[in-house]
Amino acid sequence: MKKVLILLGPTGAGKTGASLLLAQELETEIISSDSMQIYRHMDIGTAKPSKVELQEVRHHMINMVEPWESYSTGAYIENVSPIIQTLHEQNKFPLIVGGTGLYIKAMTRGIFSGPSADWELRTTLLAREKRGKGSLYDNLKSLDPEAASHIMPADTRRVIRALEVCMKGEKTFSEMRQTLTHPLPYDFVKIGITRDRKELYRLIDNRVDAMMEQGLLREVKRIMLMIQEHGGGQPLESFPCMQAIGYKEFVRHLNGELSLEEAVMLVKQRSRNYAKRQFTWFRKEEGIQWVDVTGILDPNGVFQRIKEVIPAIR
Repeated sequence: MKKVLILLGPTGAGKTGASLLLAQELETEIISSDSMQIYRHMDIGTAKPSKVELQEVRHHMINMVEPWESYSTGAYIENVSPIIQTLHEQNKFPLIVGGTGLYIKAMTRGIFSGPSADWELRTTLLAREKRGKGSLYDNLKSLDPEAASHIMPADTRRVIRALEVCMKGEKTFSEMRQTLTHPLPYDFVKIGITRDRKELYRLIDNRVDAMMEQGLLREVKRIMLMIQEHGGGQPLESFPCMQAIGYKEFVRHLNGELSLEEAVMLVKQRSRNYAKRQFTWFRKEEGIQWVDVTGILDPNGVFQRIKEVIPAIR
């Protein structure tokens, strides 16, 4: 089978800078596997490549939809498949870069395909949860105990999705998860970037500070206004893009629930927690060749470490 290279790792590890150099080395293009970079206008908080970087190397799967529009993992696979095929036809080595484990799993192992999003139902369920906290999780436990056992009660977004599948599909959420779509027909070569946890968390905190200096709060305000204008009156928290770390916290600040300092601290904490969850997720992925870049902060240095394992995959 034809090969596809995946460069993965936790947020803040140094994938972006190294991936640009790697793409230039391989004379190829980058396919993003970041579930939040697919939204337009959400640039700072999702750490998208800069305009200059996008000009240096062609990127795919970035700026696909508006913040008020829905997008699914199934749509990602549908969109990414012809891109990979085209790159192979051009004798280019597809380079997938990102940290969204579900996208990577969908490509390499397949996912289940459930009913499409029903925004009216989601809004109704969210309103019910606001009236009685925990009621949706109790409902899910009665409809699909197995699914409930794998979802944290406080993870309202996943609880709502599981209920949506139960209510709209012919099978429960857990039953449908057993029916997987097929993985894409390629030989996936996976290289993972890893760092010492303390160093990674320090880099994450520094990146949040840099995002604030770049105008993240102003960006969140713009996105809020866009959704309020085009979102059909649905609550902000019902939009998947507003679940992104760095956005939902500042929405709470702008709504008067958190001070700016509290919001910044929460973004840092949740970003560190997210990196930890990414490590946990990637441990379940087989065949990852890990590259430890602890102590290497320069993108070229990270690239050189990655380059050491490249001959083995060509």
